[in-house]
Amino acid sequence: MRNGLDLLRDPLLNKGTAFTAEERDKARLEGLLPPVIQSVEEQMDQVLYDVRRKSSNLERYLYLAGLEDRNETLFYRVLANHLEELMPFVYTPTVGDACSAWSDVYRRPRGLYLSLEQRGRLERVLRNWPHPFEVIVVTDGERILGLGDLGVGGMGISIGKLSLYAACAGIHPRLCLPVTLDVGTDNPEALGDPHYLGLRRPRLRGQEYDDFVAEFMQAVESIRPGSLVQFEDFGNRNAFRLLERWRREACVFNDDIQGTAAVTLAGLLSALRLTGQPLTQQRILFLGAGEAGVGIGDLIASALVEEGLSLEQARSQLWFFDSQGLVVAERTGLAEHKLRYAHPSSPCQSFEEAVHRLKPTVLIGVSTIAGAFNQTVVERMSEFNQRPILFALSNPTSRAECTAEQAYLWSQGRAIFSSGSPFAPVRYEGRLLFPGQGNNAYIFPGVGLGVLASRARHVTDSMFSAAARVLASCVEESDLAVSRVYPALSQIRRVSRKIAEEVARVAFAEGLAAGPAPDSIEELVGRAIWEPVY
Repeated sequence: MRNGLDLLRDPLLNKGTAFTAEERDKARLEGLLPPVIQSVEEQMDQVLYDVRRKSSNLERYLYLAGLEDRNETLFYRVLANHLEELMPFVYTPTVGDACSAWSDVYRRPRGLYLSLEQRGRLERVLRNWPHPFEVIVVTDGERILGLGDLGVGGMGISIGKLSLYAACAGIHPRLCLPVTLDVGTDNPEALGDPHYLGLRRPRLRGQEYDDFVAEFMQAVESIRPGSLVQFEDFGNRNAFRLLERWRREACVFNDDIQGTAAVTLAGLLSALRLTGQPLTQQRILFLGAGEAGVGIGDLIASALVEEGLSLEQARSQLWFFDSQGLVVAERTGLAEHKLRYAHPSSPCQSFEEAVHRLKPTVLIGVSTIAGAFNQTVVERMSEFNQRPILFALSNPTSRAECTAEQAYLWSQGRAIFSSGSPFAPVRYEGRLLFPGQGNNAYIFPGVGLGVLASRARHVTDSMFSAAARVLASCVEESDLAVSRVYPALSQIRRVSRKIAEEVARVAFAEGLAAGPAPDSIEELVGRAIWEPVY
């Protein structure tokens, strides 16, 4: 048992000013704390007061990171109780600023940095982690949000995602391990920065890169077999390949591909309740054909097949526009993941022209090109759709294809809008409209909880499809009445639990779970949930 300063310095055990008089006496804490004994409610009030008086969002991020480093129970208690207010500071959009400035804001260790210098002994280094991990979020920092290659700055993403596993789904933080694979960076600013904390060398590519990732995956399996590994913010050239390489050998998924797809499908299903149209009648145009866009397309195609279309028919309703123009069959040099959506059509280099030609019912932006859904695009969408569906999903907020205000203004208040980062409600002609936030936090924590509860050996696309439909079912009529296509973030722990239960059912139905199905899936998931209480 720890006592004294050792106890106060352990964030998983420290209660700060909430230690009782008896606990202070027994653990030799008397004199080490101010004399006032506070309840957890009083502590939360103090945290909120401190957060609100900070002058910038980055200061709020750093304050909350410091709280997590000294008192994790209080951090998760206040975060879980005030998700709508605090999530933008813990994750998007503020985490983008933190990752960009990581070498300047780094304060104390959290997570593991595995670098090329440790090749051949990654298992030994991984064993330095003091807790028995079960969930890993790993990045190589190449494609952080819409900000590009930030190298070791990507650690902020791994830490932030795991904070949401605990806050949104109740996975114990002791089971969570953030990892950054430092394989170098191609960011010239980082390479020239004397304060940059990562390796100052160009990114490793090719077979050596794959071998390094393989050594990491094998080390994880050696130490904690069956651990859930979430690939996060890998570049397009690696993301699809790594997912295909490992999904049948280990318990892995890629949140940018599969999590984004599920939350987008859920938002689309909710939006169609407003338009009154079936999914099978949608023509969807994507701006951006990277891992997020194609991942979304693949899951929507699967949903269309479930609705009765053939796979070929389903894919024919999904169109992509990338940096070279409309993805069409006659284009040469297309990446493999784009080929299945290369339809017969003449080339088109203008996104506005593509909108005019295809007359889509849905626009999905995953391009990180701010303002790409301009006034002309939105007005054209509004000409041939009574309720145009506009999903501007690029993160952070500064990279969104359009703002909520622009979407509502240019569509005369008829757009059904969702974004990747949060936008404030918009008042239009006396109505208060609530833009949806297609936040992956609605999906991946619940999927992870379901996988852990069932001890699933693999994570399947059917689990994400099930998660999307559960999320869509949680949208109430009162949400739709104000154009909100997702439930309020305050409901996210309830939503995550429902998703976890359905994911566990899929795991047992597909024969991927450890042992036979229990009498009660609900009780199984409930036993896996950690509550942040002293």
